[in-house]
Amino acid sequence: MLNRVSSGFGMMALSGLAASNSLGALSTAKRKRHPDFRPKAKQVILCYMSGGVSHVDTFDPKPRLRDMHGKPMPVKVERTQFNNNGNIFGSPFDFSPGGESGIPISDLFPYLRKSCADDLCVVRSMTSAVNEHAQGNFAFHTGFPFIGHPSAGAWCSYGLGTENSNLPGYVVLRSGPSGIPHGGVGQWSSGFLPAEHQASIIQVDAEEPVRNVLPRERDQLQRSRLDFINSVDREFSGRVRKDDGVEAAIQNYETAYRMQSAVPELCDISGETEATKRLYGFEAKNPMTRGYAHQALLARRLVERGVRFIELTCLPQKPGGGQAANPWDQHGGLEEGHGNMSEQVDQPISGMLVDLKQRGLLDETLVIFAGEFGRTPFSQGSNGRDHNPFGFSVWMAGGGCAAGSVYGATDEFGYHVVDGRMDIYDLWATVLHLMGLDHEDLTYRHAGRDVRLSDVEGHVVKELIG
Repeated sequence: MLNRVSSGFGMMALSGLAASNSLGALSTAKRKRHPDFRPKAKQVILCYMSGGVSHVDTFDPKPRLRDMHGKPMPVKVERTQFNNNGNIFGSPFDFSPGGESGIPISDLFPYLRKSCADDLCVVRSMTSAVNEHAQGNFAFHTGFPFIGHPSAGAWCSYGLGTENSNLPGYVVLRSGPSGIPHGGVGQWSSGFLPAEHQASIIQVDAEEPVRNVLPRERDQLQRSRLDFINSVDREFSGRVRKDDGVEAAIQNYETAYRMQSAVPELCDISGETEATKRLYGFEAKNPMTRGYAHQALLARRLVERGVRFIELTCLPQKPGGGQAANPWDQHGGLEEGHGNMSEQVDQPISGMLVDLKQRGLLDETLVIFAGEFGRTPFSQGSNGRDHNPFGFSVWMAGGGCAAGSVYGATDEFGYHVVDGRMDIYDLWATVLHLMGLDHEDLTYRHAGRDVRLSDVEGHVVKELIG
């Protein structure tokens, strides 16, 4: 469970709340606190596109696919997830250059192309070691394709602590019927790190955004209960020599107590201007767009309040639609499915980038757009694409990344990486570097070895840094 409820308090005692500055200093005492490079980013917003976005239909144009549409692939085809492989499938979407940088972006993302192209650092050479959704989601979030390892957000919280002791350091946002990606909530866990670094889920459009966050009794009574339990826990912690689990539980009670006022204030957007809400897409006809816009706006508000790592989750393809867990997964009907999904996220993400930039926050906020893998250049059936882990695209913006640039390349079909190959370890090593952390130094002793997010093979990709 991500959330642990204190039955006697009528309040949240979250196992995934961020540490206070004092606890953050305690938990990071073993690591070098002053790297030999200056941090560029303070916070991360991850726009996670569960299901696998087709790179050849979004950020990696391949004219060759249209030229050879309907013909057999002239190179060896690797076994796919369903192995129902057809002929070459030219993109049904046109690409046009955006901004002064001229980065080509497809018609699926007109808002990003018009307003944000010069802020993007597009990576066209990502790869994954796995080809299945649950494993892919775990691999992207933790570096390992199975449960038990800390998520990147937990590592960031562990390495840097929090700037706001009233809110978690790692937050996952949901709205409406947005699904949990395949693999479940374990991909957002703290793994073997202290439990205060685990993610907390906020349902942005719910009357009670976090379960039991609304007080059930008078503050004075609640405070006296909490003080009593705190004293008992402190005495026990002393006897067990400050066990990490006990210390995390103590901290979580205190953070949960403060969240009772902080979370409702965070989620109250009545003070936001109508112009700001329009920018994000609150007036869109599509309710899926409005739902994602709500998440994007709260992400900006969380950045303003010093939350370290924020993740947005996708809604289903359309109202009442299925595939809430992997909504970008179009094994058939790619044109309609990707069209529905891009309509959901394009304006809200663009609006968020513009809003962050206008407020002077984009320079210190690293925004990441990514899924677990890409899609094949050939069809599955007649009008879908299967999973492709051999080459796909992600992008970053803000936070000191190389704005208005493209890094790496796939072959002329968008099938395999041919230049600048990257994996998730390289991506997270670079993200940690931008945040002022040495990825080789950020370790935790577990099962007899020093474990890190970038494992033993990640390296900082200097070309992605502005």
